[in-house]
Amino acid sequence: MTDNAPRRAVLTAALAVAASAATVSAASAAPAPAGASGAAPHRGGAGPAPDDAPVDYHGWTSYPDWLFGAHRGTLPVPGRRPGVRIARATGTFDYTDPHTGATATWESASWTSPVRRVPHPATELISSWNADTPAGTWIQVELLGTYTDGAATPAYVMGRWTAGDGPDDIRRTSVDGQSDGTSSIWTDTFSIDDASAGRLLASYRLRLTLFRKPGSRLTPTVWRLGAMASTIPDRYTVPASVPGAGAGHELPVPRYSQDIHKGQYPQYDNGGEAWCSPTSSTMAVEYWGRGPTAAQTAWVDPSYADPQVDHGARYTYDYQYEGCGNWPFNAAYAATYRDLQGVITRLRSLNDVERLIRAGIPVITSQSFLAGELDGAGYGTSGHLMCVVGFTPEGDVVANDPASASDDVVRHVYKRAQFETIWLRTKRINASGGISGGTGGVCYLYFPAEPSPGQRRALASVGVV
Repeated sequence: MTDNAPRRAVLTAALAVAASAATVSAASAAPAPAGASGAAPHRGGAGPAPDDAPVDYHGWTSYPDWLFGAHRGTLPVPGRRPGVRIARATGTFDYTDPHTGATATWESASWTSPVRRVPHPATELISSWNADTPAGTWIQVELLGTYTDGAATPAYVMGRWTAGDGPDDIRRTSVDGQSDGTSSIWTDTFSIDDASAGRLLASYRLRLTLFRKPGSRLTPTVWRLGAMASTIPDRYTVPASVPGAGAGHELPVPRYSQDIHKGQYPQYDNGGEAWCSPTSSTMAVEYWGRGPTAAQTAWVDPSYADPQVDHGARYTYDYQYEGCGNWPFNAAYAATYRDLQGVITRLRSLNDVERLIRAGIPVITSQSFLAGELDGAGYGTSGHLMCVVGFTPEGDVVANDPASASDDVVRHVYKRAQFETIWLRTKRINASGGISGGTGGVCYLYFPAEPSPGQRRALASVGVV
């Protein structure tokens, strides 16, 4: 199943415990952050309509985007896929890798984005990025925020990332223990500790630092850097949306089971039982005709089926979180494949998903639920990823659910209203009767570097440009 040994202090779990001393289960299969307090549930009552939830994704990805901001040794790169890279080193950094114990000196250059003012003061922010990191290079993404009272956040590290894990590479990692008493970083998510106190995130900049070995001519190249800032109201249920443009459409997304990988490579989050995120990512990447080559998966035991799933687990693994469910790391992994982009954002309803499906873009969703809350699943989970591939003519959800016994039975049809609630809610009653969190509509979107006009329109309709 998807609920094996907990690895991560899930944001909502931590906040609910602090507020109400409820016992909350965390998920190793996938993170489940959302703003939450310890308020008693409104049983049977619907929360605010999903479309009322403020969500703002903003990305820097075009050549004009990279021209602005503050460059310290970095250079905008024009072309078919514009980006930013090291032109000259402007500093050095002695880094002791906490996961290998090795200390090395790295030279660096940085780019800091212009200020992004959030349309609605935010309680959460999740950054994501797309980059090429040759062996011996890596990147760090930091959040430089400003609260609604004008005070600054610390320079929060949102991730230290490299595509590889060879002898010349650091180990990709989130950074625990970051807080200033008003906000905290929970693996991949910035969160206001107590939204009711009134101090929220008003604006932010993202600082991108590129690292390489001293004297090297190699450089990382970053093509996309962005963040999703949101204020999702506390809600235990949401009103069901009316089936729309996606009804009756289904995409031919490959189907892979995580369960057939149980026990494989336990150094990556205890094996396939916890691999819902990289398994879903593998399905979406292969839908776009991409994926690792036979040479790249040659390290996998040849007796194992679907070695690309094992490969995805290895190269999405967060050595601090000790799991493969770091959301931005999955998006970054997808974007290592030729001409693919990956974004982490929130959507507001299944109507958003329908527009993307109609444009040919599958949607990977994150949700948690009791076994009785999603008919046909046959399990409960405190955090799980699925790949939504379409809708029935009646508007029910067609999902490739990796928590399945074999590849042949990965396709599931889930009732629309049930699925919409378990995905969009921020609070739920867990199996112990306590309060746990929900993701509030978090999703992964993978799409071409050059989307079609219809895909551009669909992405723009959900705030991704």
